[in-house]
Amino acid sequence: MDLLSQEERKKGVKVLREWASVIGFALIIAFVVRGFVLQQYYISGPSMETTMFQNNRVLVNKLSYRLHDVHRGDVIVFDRVTTDGVEVQHDDLIKRVIGVAGDSVSIKDCVVFVNQKPVDEPYLDALDTSQLNLDDRCRVPNLEEIVVEPNHLFVMGDNRPQSFDSRMFGTIDKELVAGRAFVIIWPLGALRWL
Repeated sequence: MDLLSQEERKKGVKVLREWASVIGFALIIAFVVRGFVLQQYYISGPSMETTMFQNNRVLVNKLSYRLHDVHRGDVIVFDRVTTDGVEVQHDDLIKRVIGVAGDSVSIKDCVVFVNQKPVDEPYLDALDTSQLNLDDRCRVPNLEEIVVEPNHLFVMGDNRPQSFDSRMFGTIDKELVAGRAFVIIWPLGALRWL
């Protein structure tokens, strides 16, 4: 009987080792995927409405821009670094790329121009675009032409009246881009590609 319990103990230890190996391997894979491939982000502000709303969750492809350049129209997550002279703060923001390096960007009466051509923006809310008061329509109705410097991006939120973006803080360094948001995953009723 003592011999039988030792065999059972060995079998139990072997099963525990196998499970520990499987769980450990799964955790390593999860950390690698989250760190280098995909990450979920939570939308906490109104700047991208009506494309996505507060409390939506999106998946961000972190590998995307290691394989190709950022394109106009991409929805990206980036690290917005600010300082008050003492403390450095990091905020993850989500915006749409309007201009890439070398592009000239301007705004005239709420119409965005890239390289002197008006941008077709079907993602903007019809209620906002129908506002007669230009400040209500887009918050910054006019912006002098700027040229996006190398390795930088000009980004804007789809909810122009409520977005804090490159119109206020200027272009962002491409190095701060975490990745491309490509799908809304939560709530399930909002599931769709971006």
